[in-house]
Amino acid sequence: MKELIEYIACSLVDDPTQVSVVQSKRGASLHFALHVSQEDMGRVIGKSGRVANAMRLLLNVAAAQEGKQALLDVEDPRA
Repeated sequence: MKELIEYIACSLVDDPTQVSVVQSKRGASLHFALHVSQEDMGRVIGKSGRVANAMRLLLNVAAAQEGKQALLDVEDPRA
């Protein structure tokens, strides 16, 4: 699932070297934090959050196939 998020994000951004995904476990669900450069935040989030929501949907489908739940946050790497 982590590779799926990285693949999608790298396809969207101008600088794929700045893409990183941090995976952690929170209770029964997996939490993924996507970090991209400040300049690429708009591309990853999309207009009205549509791109980020589509990534969350794909992540949830992949997680459901494994019988898990997953959450995705898009974060500023400076935070």
